[in-house]
Amino acid sequence: MIANVKGQFSKLTGKLILDESNVSNSRVEATIDAASIETRDADRDAHLKSADFLEIEKYPTLTFRSVNIKRISEEELSVEGDLTIHGVTRRVTFTVEGPTPPTKDPWGNERVAVSAGAKINRKDFGLTWNTALETGGILVGDEVTINLEVEFVKG
Repeated sequence: MIANVKGQFSKLTGKLILDESNVSNSRVEATIDAASIETRDADRDAHLKSADFLEIEKYPTLTFRSVNIKRISEEELSVEGDLTIHGVTRRVTFTVEGPTPPTKDPWGNERVAVSAGAKINRKDFGLTWNTALETGGILVGDEVTINLEVEFVKG
């Protein structure tokens, strides 16, 4: 690996059903437009969209659906769910800070926010492309760190 590359998906939708009295009754769902990946390098983005990685023509979305939410501490949750990437679904657990107390935004909407993170192995999702470097080693590492900063608007 040469360096850690940061990227983001700019088009996503999601829903949080939050039971504040019993968080284990809550659930979260998200759908991400795979073509919206951005790493600040057009050639790399095109490669990530190709059959070597996300194969966006065949698998246009990534999805997450929670199956179990547990309170770990006053400010931390464990959210376990099914993550689907490249047509492969695996169980993943996110560590979540929040949700924040509901707050009104300047437009009168009520919002809550969460920060979440997980690590996955890209090969578990069928993303196996790689190439050797002239100086030894490989170009793409297997571990992917997912960091989320999300706001939900009460509907």
